Amino acid sequence: MKPGTLGNLLRVYEDKPIYYDNWDIDRYYTEKHYDVEDLHSLAWTEDGPVQTTLELCYGFCGCTLRQRIHFYANTRRIDFETVVDWKLHQHLLKAEFPLDIHTDEATFDVQFGNVTRKVHTNTSWDKARFESCGQKWMDYSEGHYGVSLLNDCKYGHSVLEGVVALTLIKSGVEPNPNADVETHRFTYALYPHGETWKQAGTVQESYKLNQPAYVLPAGTPGKTYSYAAVDKSNVILETVKQAEDGQGTILRLYECENARTKFTLTVPPTTTQASVTNLLEEPQHPLTVTNGQIPCTIHPYEILTIRIE
Repeated sequence: MKPGTLGNLLRVYEDKPIYYDNWDIDRYYTEKHYDVEDLHSLAWTEDGPVQTTLELCYGFCGCTLRQRIHFYANTRRIDFETVVDWKLHQHLLKAEFPLDIHTDEATFDVQFGNVTRKVHTNTSWDKARFESCGQKWMDYSEGHYGVSLLNDCKYGHSVLEGVVALTLIKSGVEPNPNADVETHRFTYALYPHGETWKQAGTVQESYKLNQPAYVLPAGTPGKTYSYAAVDKSNVILETVKQAEDGQGTILRLYECENARTKFTLTVPPTTTQASVTNLLEEPQHPLTVTNGQIPCTIHPYEILTIRIE
C-alpha cells in the first residue's frame, strides 16, 4: 500500500446518474463520499496452521457490514468474506486499495481471455473509462511486482492514480425502487505477487476462489484423480459437459497468456476417440488418443472444443 494509506478502505459514494439509474454510473459520482469507519467489533476468531481469520463488524447509516478476513499459510492471497445488510438508496459501496505501483495500465479478465486497458486520463476516451468490467480478476503490476484483485461475483473495477477499487453494491431506484436493498454475500481477495500475473498464477488463483474444493468423508490420503487434465498452466480446462447429442463428452479449453502452446490433454484411459469440434460440437478433425493421452496445439487466446468418446 502507499505510505500513510489504508488497504481495504470501504467507501460509500452518492450515486445519482442522470439516466438509467439502476444501470449507469456517471463520472461525477466521486464528488461526494464518506468512509465506513464505525467499527462495532474486532476479533481474531481462527488461528490455526493453515488459516488465520480476523472478524470485523461495521455499522453505517442503518446498514451492517461483516467481514471475515482470511490469511493463509501457503498462499499470499487474502480473502475478504463479506456479508452486508444494505438499507441505502442511490449509494455505491466500493472497496479500495491504494497501491504503490508504477504503471499506466491494468489487465482485466474476460470470458476465455483477458484485456489490457490504460488507466490514465489523457484523452476523453480515457476519462470515460472510469469504471471497467472484469470477470474473475484484475491485475495492476509494474516490472517485477504486482497485485491482483479477485472476486467471486463483482465485476465493476476502477483504477485512478494507483487506487484500485472494486464496486460491491449499487442501489438505484429506477425502475426498481428497492434494488439491492437486501442481504448481500460475496467474497473478494487481494493477491500480491512477484513478477507478472502470468508467472504468479493469477488465473489459477481466481479459479480457486470461484470454485473452491469440496470436502467429502471418503477417499485415501495422498490419492488423486482427475477426469481430465492439461500439463501447461496457460491452457485452462474451462468446461466438462455431456455432448448435446448424448454421444460422448465435450471439453472446452482456452489459452490465457497469448502464447501458442503444445500441450497434452489427459483423459480417461478408456477413451477410444477424440476430435476437435466447432462451438456447435460439429466434428472438424480427429485427434490421436494413446493410453488416455491426447497431444494438442492451441493458438494464442484460442477457444478449443474437444469431443471424447
